[in-house]
Amino acid sequence: MVCEEELLIEKVCGLYEQISSLGSLKPCKNVDMLFTQLVLACIPPSQIDVTNLNKDVQEVRSNLIRLCGEAEGHLETHYSTLLGSYHNPLENLHIFPYYSNYLKLGLLEFTILTQHSTHVPAKIAFVGSGPLPLTSIVLASNHLPSTTFHNYDMDPLANSNAMRLVSSHPDLSNRMVFHTSDILDVTNALKEYEVVYLAALVGMDKEEKNRIIDHLAKHMNPGAFLMLRSAHGARAFLYPVVEPCDLRGFEVLSVFHPTDEVINSVVIARKYPVPVHSLDQGLGSMILPNKCSEIQAFNPLNHGNMIEELAVEEKLL
Repeated sequence: MVCEEELLIEKVCGLYEQISSLGSLKPCKNVDMLFTQLVLACIPPSQIDVTNLNKDVQEVRSNLIRLCGEAEGHLETHYSTLLGSYHNPLENLHIFPYYSNYLKLGLLEFTILTQHSTHVPAKIAFVGSGPLPLTSIVLASNHLPSTTFHNYDMDPLANSNAMRLVSSHPDLSNRMVFHTSDILDVTNALKEYEVVYLAALVGMDKEEKNRIIDHLAKHMNPGAFLMLRSAHGARAFLYPVVEPCDLRGFEVLSVFHPTDEVINSVVIARKYPVPVHSLDQGLGSMILPNKCSEIQAFNPLNHGNMIEELAVEEKLL
């Protein structure tokens, strides 16, 4: 096992050196090849714990996540611009190379959500929707035909590209709303949403991610669901990890780790119905501990065999 981990780290660090030396991360043959090699190296199930990596490898991982985020942004912008040139963009989504992954991830997240709530949400917020808001599009088109999706992104150009994709669609043009905002500046509006999705690359390090989660805990409606994307094993070289214990102010309902080509883990949590103390006193005063060690099997859609559900026993007094 140690040997396998050493080989994996050597492979990832070698790819990092090549990727970090590139002049641009915009889609091209060399960029595509290197990131494909990186993904293929990180997808196989691995017991590696990235928190135990030495300082140098931790720095490589942190930098690599940011490079992956930058490359992903360029890739989505490229395909969003290309799709926007079509007469019917939504009928051509299959040209995006990872569209099938989004179909699988959308079905997975919808299935997990329905296992914890039979209520069809009227409004969903997606934080970090980007220029190619495929999660919102897939959920709105295939699973939630009456729900309105409010998409938040800080980049006005990303929102402009995204709006172009749905503006000609008779249905989604009315159910997809775009907000150019830093989610940390959004307060009262968060109470309107029954479900909030947090994209994997919103908050690329632990401190930034936790600051956003704490903000959502303060302003989301009690009882509302938070859907997050995390990473497990070697996939944590590609995306930030969200631990159940990071979700202060939320009851963690389940954590799901696919082992197929769907890279992201899925975490669903529910904001506690009633805070113990006022949030003005600080989040620490209202947090109930989550039992991070109590895991049981959970397999909604057979996405591999490395699947976990967190059983939370705490009850509000």
